[in-house]
Amino acid sequence: MTGFTLLLLGCAKDPHTGKNLPAAKAEVATLHPNNNTFTIDSSYFSNETKEIKSYYKNKNYNTLWANESDRKTLLLCIAAAKQDGLQPNDYNYDALAAFEKNKRLSAKESMAYDLLLTQSFYKLALHLFKGKTEATGVYEDWALQQKKLDINPLLEEALNNHTVDKIMDRCRPPHKVYESLRKSLVYLNSLPDDSNLEKIVIEESVKENDSLPQVALIKKRLTYWKDLEGSDSITCVYDTKAIEAVKKFQKRHGFYPDGVVGKKTAEALNISLEERKKQVIVNLERWRWFTHDFGQSAVIINIPDYTLALINNNDTIATHKVVVGKPDRPTPVLDSKMNYLVINPTWTVPPTILKKDLTPKAKADLNYFAENNMRIFDKENNEVLPEEWNPKLADTYRYVQNPGNSNALGNIKFNYYNRFSVYLHDTNHREMFSRPQRALSSGCIRVQNPLELAEKILSKEDSEWNTDKLNEMIAEGETEKIYLKNTNNVHQLYWTAWMDKNGLQFRSDIYNLDKVLYQKLRN
Repeated sequence: MTGFTLLLLGCAKDPHTGKNLPAAKAEVATLHPNNNTFTIDSSYFSNETKEIKSYYKNKNYNTLWANESDRKTLLLCIAAAKQDGLQPNDYNYDALAAFEKNKRLSAKESMAYDLLLTQSFYKLALHLFKGKTEATGVYEDWALQQKKLDINPLLEEALNNHTVDKIMDRCRPPHKVYESLRKSLVYLNSLPDDSNLEKIVIEESVKENDSLPQVALIKKRLTYWKDLEGSDSITCVYDTKAIEAVKKFQKRHGFYPDGVVGKKTAEALNISLEERKKQVIVNLERWRWFTHDFGQSAVIINIPDYTLALINNNDTIATHKVVVGKPDRPTPVLDSKMNYLVINPTWTVPPTILKKDLTPKAKADLNYFAENNMRIFDKENNEVLPEEWNPKLADTYRYVQNPGNSNALGNIKFNYYNRFSVYLHDTNHREMFSRPQRALSSGCIRVQNPLELAEKILSKEDSEWNTDKLNEMIAEGETEKIYLKNTNNVHQLYWTAWMDKNGLQFRSDIYNLDKVLYQKLRN
């Protein structure tokens, strides 16, 4: 490839100050895109990051982006960041495109261009790898593993092998859900404007054979989202095809698929295309926060979906319904490792439940302690009789519920280290698993069929473990800890959108976390 001459245009800006670069009309540099470079004055890096300074120093402060293909590939990668819910101009797209378009730049402008390319590479790689924002800067009760990325070796590989695009792909989360979210955003961007669709307002639930004006609006929404075939006539009769379409829509949104359009289903139907795009964008960011490696064996909980998946070698070997924290007592997001199981656990009442539940109920009726098989201990660990309990000192006591069928933790508890003192456990309220919306606990996670989960975890420790053996231990009534030797990671996560074989999936933002994150992303 032939070289081209770079002459000053007088319009470039210094990447540090944002001010126009000084004119130097006599200054001319020749750049051969394939192999020729020139040296940048080391003082030009005084305000740069340690990593960028180090990289250029190791290259004797020579320019890095002489290869035209590398530059254009980076521009394409920045443009493609839209599919990740990111904004190309956060990575200087317009400025870089203007530089690339001009074939007559001064040496100073060429230096500015080279450094801006490097800065943009670093920023995009970092954001794809760990997110534009930090979880702890958005949510107080998120405790995820800190992700670190050494970008210099990636830049070296990208420039040496001319694989900028492949390096950016490697920075993205490798998870199927993340890729499905990227596809979701592409799909949503392909849909027509929906602003002409009227909102559905219902006073009473719409049921089979109802003939109402709202039914036509429901059908139009279902047709827009392709749950109802577009060839079907839009009438005001709630017929069989419409009911089946509503069931499909309800399944995609985590509702019980009864085919009845109540207020919850109507609210979901009314959510606009723009709001759904925002929902996908914030979930893309969350997945960039999540660890790239869940571990060989892991328990993964999706809080808004009320589900737990047991993962082994990246394959899902079991799924369980779960109950999670109420909106005013949310289950925290965290990464941890399971360290032991407890058969016939006791339950020590945590501060929130003590304040909001136990104290007012015990004040009203001291039989509360006997009815709940609960013992009271003072600071010196002396047992206090219920009739001696002083409600004014309620928060100075320790309250322990004995093992048994009425125990809040049920027959088994799965423990893992975390600063929130939450864990997985059985429950004495198993009827809750029949509900579609299960944000009902005080923060800990209740799991359905916990002995099946325990058997799969324990069988990796010793093949002799099975549900019969666990049931025998439960029947004995003794509290017993089973410590784990093998690593079982625990990931309590939060995502409200994805795409699978059944199409776009959305879940209710039960803790109202989406809006605040979207605002952070667009600031």
